Amino acid sequence: MTGSSAIIAGGSGLVGDELLHLLLSQPEFEAIYALSRRELPLHSSKLHQIIHPDLRVTEWEDASPTPTVGFICLGTTKKQAGSKKALEAVDYQLVKEVAKTMKMLGVRHIVVISSLFASPWSPSHYLRCKGKMEQALVKMDFEHCIFVRPGPLKGERSQPRKDELLVQGIFDLFHPLIIGPLANLDPIPAEQVARKMLTLAQEAQRHELPKVFTLSGRMLMPS
Repeated sequence: MTGSSAIIAGGSGLVGDELLHLLLSQPEFEAIYALSRRELPLHSSKLHQIIHPDLRVTEWEDASPTPTVGFICLGTTKKQAGSKKALEAVDYQLVKEVAKTMKMLGVRHIVVISSLFASPWSPSHYLRCKGKMEQALVKMDFEHCIFVRPGPLKGERSQPRKDELLVQGIFDLFHPLIIGPLANLDPIPAEQVARKMLTLAQEAQRHELPKVFTLSGRMLMPS
């Protein structure tokens, strides 16, 4: 894996920020491309920022290393987006377009944040968007298409999500009593999700994973 390159979209988010810092610390990656709407407050000789309001890559130098690994850490909520249509524009359409761009650049292995219980047949609009997104990316035929499906996230958001804070408070109170499938709803630190995404990408590069692989809930935590 020495000398490989990666591209990340959503590097300013809760998990994306953790992941971007991890990527920059990995010696096997010689270049990291950060696809963002605005400049990120990071400086590294390995970091190449690509700024575009629609997260598009409009030009690419032939001499630039081809990113073989792609990470997508994009997502919103209905409250943040303002409507179901606006949420779908981010969680489904934007993620799909970014994945297409990564495929065009040469990405072979892609790791994407989805959501616990994502399904294109879910009664929840949010989970339906995540499920449709997963279906669309699988059809793009990457060498490896990996989805991580965390439950509520722990971490410092610039704009805290009340639903995550509520679930975290409930689980902190009742944690000793929670067993079985409900344990997947146990809030997980964003840093741990980022570390698992990096590990999965490394395993994919070594061809140690199935072509399509999903990891959910507590399976994202260290064993």
